[in-house]
Amino acid sequence: MRKHLLLLIVCLCLPCSWALAQNVEEEETYTREFTYGINFNSNGGLIGGLAIKSAYHLKGNWYQFWSLEGVEVKHPKEYPYINTNTGATYVRGKSNYMFVLRPEYGREYTFFKKAAESGVQVNGVVAVGPSLGILAPYYIDYDRSRYVYNPQTRTYYRTGEVIISSEPYDPDIHNEALILGGSGPFKGLGDPSFKVGAHAKAGVSFEYGRYMESVTGVEVGVLYEAFTEKIPIIPTAENSNHFTSVYLTLYYGRRR
Repeated sequence: MRKHLLLLIVCLCLPCSWALAQNVEEEETYTREFTYGINFNSNGGLIGGLAIKSAYHLKGNWYQFWSLEGVEVKHPKEYPYINTNTGATYVRGKSNYMFVLRPEYGREYTFFKKAAESGVQVNGVVAVGPSLGILAPYYIDYDRSRYVYNPQTRTYYRTGEVIISSEPYDPDIHNEALILGGSGPFKGLGDPSFKVGAHAKAGVSFEYGRYMESVTGVEVGVLYEAFTEKIPIIPTAENSNHFTSVYLTLYYGRRR
């Protein structure tokens, strides 16, 4: 009789204890979160840059975070021109690449929490911070070989050895017919100049994932950025000292 009574008590207690443990798991609050991701924005071309973020729980549904973004900012009138002989591209009139480092402090509010093993978490995000603009001269590969004009065929032909020079692009002195293509952004990073500014952004993030400690999501929003002076990306076009963009960041990380 005692064995049956003991077995009955155990059977009744097990579901209660399991439910209690499940509730504790679902209500568990993670105090730290670290994520990293890829940024896409309307001023940065195909891939805008990279981002990392470290968030800390404050109270209730509020979190604070520090993050760092590194992105490229392009001029709205950047149109790549393709050299039909080499297949390489360059941007007509461009004189500088513009890269921006954005350290920022922000707050995050959780509107809807994700369940323990499924669901979507929705957060509102606001952040501000300084902007460090890095201007790198735009280099092109230029054909400096010697050419001679043939009046009979009305064409130029090369004499002597092939001389290819990588140099800062100046549309006033470079013949477009002799531009082979762009040299790439790393060529000009050895001679940078710096611009100082600030930025602010607001957005919404959607987090997915099977487990609470795993973070996978997307953040979408609007960013406004201003510098103390105009940024000469394409000197012959209208340049500005402020930029507005729509961004999307795909991120992944862990909580604890």
